[in-house]
Amino acid sequence: MSEERPLRIDLHTHTHYSPDGITSPQRLVQACVRKGITCVAVTDHNTIHGALAVKEIAPFRVIVGEEIRSAEGEIIGLFLSEEVPPGLSAQDTIERIRSQGGLVSLPHPTDRFRGGVGAEGLAHLAPLVDIVEVMNARTTLGRDNDEAARLAGEHGLVAVAVSDAHSPWEIGRVYVEAPDYEGVQEFLEALRWGTLVGRPSSSLVHLLSRYAWLRRKLGWRPTDA
Repeated sequence: MSEERPLRIDLHTHTHYSPDGITSPQRLVQACVRKGITCVAVTDHNTIHGALAVKEIAPFRVIVGEEIRSAEGEIIGLFLSEEVPPGLSAQDTIERIRSQGGLVSLPHPTDRFRGGVGAEGLAHLAPLVDIVEVMNARTTLGRDNDEAARLAGEHGLVAVAVSDAHSPWEIGRVYVEAPDYEGVQEFLEALRWGTLVGRPSSSLVHLLSRYAWLRRKLGWRPTDA
């Protein structure tokens, strides 16, 4: 692996193509540059539209991802080339990700207030999974992140820190500092040696998502600007 300056990697971010996000692709890029994020995964809910828009304009590495609502909880696919539809079983969702050569990540798996797969789901899916979020900046209760970290270690899964940013101000709140990489498998190995950096966001950030939902309900629709 390269000995150059390590990357700052945020593996869970949203644009306004997520119904609960307010960040345009351009503002996401600007925020990453401002915060020193040099590799970002854009993981909008059930779409890769925002990720593709960011990738077109970003001067840094962009991983096309999707946060997919499976029948058994949310699952993130990374390094995707096409969307994975929501509503499939967790196993079928993972198979769709794998068929594209992608990596499988479990977002906020033990967060009791959001739609993760839960502790039992993590244990069941562990043989099929690559990555577990153990420091999600939007997780309200620290012990839920702690439980995810314990389970990731128990099952030998790569542990990551993510902002789960739905607004520009959250981007880079937490991230993984890891070596540069070439290819998907080297990326996964780089994460395994990474350092988790940052601290949780204020619980008030969830109010921004409520605002985003409200403006969608009132008819607002996203553009790439």
